[in-house]
Amino acid sequence: MHEVSVVASLVDAVIAELGKYNVTRVNSVTAVIGRLTNLGEEQMKFAYEIVTRDTILEGSELIVEEEPIELLCGSCGFEGPATILTDPDFTSHSVPILACPSCGGAVTVTSGQSCRIRCMDIEEAE
Repeated sequence: MHEVSVVASLVDAVIAELGKYNVTRVNSVTAVIGRLTNLGEEQMKFAYEIVTRDTILEGSELIVEEEPIELLCGSCGFEGPATILTDPDFTSHSVPILACPSCGGAVTVTSGQSCRIRCMDIEEAE
């Protein structure tokens, strides 16, 4: 479950940022997680609840926004959402194969790999 280490790193970064302000309470933290990261939302929320104990983030909600996979094709210029194909030679697991849905050519992933904090809902002392 790699979600725990990812969430721990995100929490460390958020706490470091919050240290710059006179924060009295954190209501929520919103993370943008790309579909290609293979991070599970429920696992992240569970890890967040545990990792934030005894910190300024305890009791806050982790909101996860999914970032879709977007592609750019170098051959035909297609820009848009991915069509994920699964290699039929793999029987015990599936490996996503990304290809241009228009021409089948090689693509560059332009979206879907993020793991970042988008915003925080906080309360500051007056």
